[in-house]
Amino acid sequence: MPDVTRLTPVAVMILATLREGDMHTYELVRLLRERKDDRLVPLQKGTIYHTVARLERDGLLAEVGVDRDGNRPERTTYTLLEAGRRAVEEWVRTELPQIERPTDFRVALAEAHNLERDDVVALLDRRRALLVASMDEHRTGLDGAAHRGVPAQFMVEVQRQAVLLDAELAWQDALRARLADGSLAWGPDEIPEHFTKARVSKETTP
Repeated sequence: MPDVTRLTPVAVMILATLREGDMHTYELVRLLRERKDDRLVPLQKGTIYHTVARLERDGLLAEVGVDRDGNRPERTTYTLLEAGRRAVEEWVRTELPQIERPTDFRVALAEAHNLERDDVVALLDRRRALLVASMDEHRTGLDGAAHRGVPAQFMVEVQRQAVLLDAELAWQDALRARLADGSLAWGPDEIPEHFTKARVSKETTP
């Protein structure tokens, strides 16, 4: 299987979307934009088409048919291969515990539902340790700066980051608690049937 560390966030989102069923690239573009996934990463049509081609070369997805509707251009339909399914899961396992790559973390969080509940709890616990260590480092730096009399105007960014880390830890602890006690619905069996069928029933137009 290709090295998952080389997958881009866009590639992961494409593979994860194909877990919902076979579709052509136009539908991938429509779904990603409809779901506002461009708030996570830029979603340029050319980039998506190029990424799909690369994922096919890497053996993570495959063509399953070509269709033409009237005068519209031919559309190639793709399916997710087992290697692609495993690649999504492995990428999420790699990125979810991290704190240094915020964009990758947001995509990993958005796709965390592809993992089992207990796996996500364990990965968040690993991330928590990094958050606490970073918080301690910032507090030590702030205390040291105050002791040395560093002017406050030089410390505003560090102070901001310390506040953000506090908020991040509080948010993550709340999420972990909901996962651990089962109050947060998780996994495909918890998704309402009408939601999973919404994509299939919607017409796609150019």
